[in-house]
Amino acid sequence: MQRKSFKILILSLALTLCVTPVAFAAGAKLLCVSNQTLKGQETVSSCLAKGEEFAIVDQYGVVHILTPREVALTKAFNPKLFQQRAFSLKYESMAPTLKVFGSVPLPQK
Repeated sequence: MQRKSFKILILSLALTLCVTPVAFAAGAKLLCVSNQTLKGQETVSSCLAKGEEFAIVDQYGVVHILTPREVALTKAFNPKLFQQRAFSLKYESMAPTLKVFGSVPLPQK
């Protein structure tokens, strides 16, 4: 049973690591989907502690809602990601673009 759980964890991590860098490199943003009033007055970590949900939204509007397991794994590998200011979907234009080590910057249009 423990072996099966470990395999599921590794598979989840592999899928997250394969999909997430593509979204990050494309100018994705980390946005709160459960609270529509966030305008940078709190950090993502403090919002997560209150039970808020976050999603990664790419430049095409494709949304990937982060599960608690994905949040925990991401915190383990990149804790600085959750120190940024939190913005809701309503204030998406104010939210910073996620940066990833080694990503290729997109040309400005």
